[in-house]
Amino acid sequence: EYLEGYWVGKLQGTNIDCGTGGTITLARTTTPVFKEEMIPTIKVDTGEIRLRFYDNATIDGDSISVTVNGKTVLSHEKLSTKPITTMVRVSLETPMVEVVMIAENEGSIPPNTALLEIMAGEVYHRLFMSSTKEKSARVRFVYDKNLSRNTTAVNKDPRGLQSGIATAVVVN
Repeated sequence: EYLEGYWVGKLQGTNIDCGTGGTITLARTTTPVFKEEMIPTIKVDTGEIRLRFYDNATIDGDSISVTVNGKTVLSHEKLSTKPITTMVRVSLETPMVEVVMIAENEGSIPPNTALLEIMAGEVYHRLFMSSTKEKSARVRFVYDKNLSRNTTAVNKDPRGLQSGIATAVVVN
């Protein structure tokens, strides 16, 4: 399937003609152009990372399992206003870990949504995660021992920790 047409135009923000124009042809692709979605990556300068999962919206019975580098660390945990906590370790030997939140169900209001609080030393982040039975949410942590020396300006959460907010994407 193709779409063809003729174009003319002016240089953006001016009345300058872009020339005589030309023909343009667009073709519809049958395969996705972007296969790999971006996965949030958080740099940390400490070896221990505390992860706390909460239900992000209405408490509707969402339950999750969590893997770290492919190993299950939480299984069939029901999300609520009380945190489900686990620890993750990064080091020079294992400088990157990938955390995957798997929807065991989607509660009564799909999709499965969670707020993930991350505490790594003095750094605090909140990620809003969403997953379905078909797709899981992911986040990566990368160890950077020089991070605190490279940080010039940070936000503080109410507890005085450095903070940031990101949204975890859903990938297969």
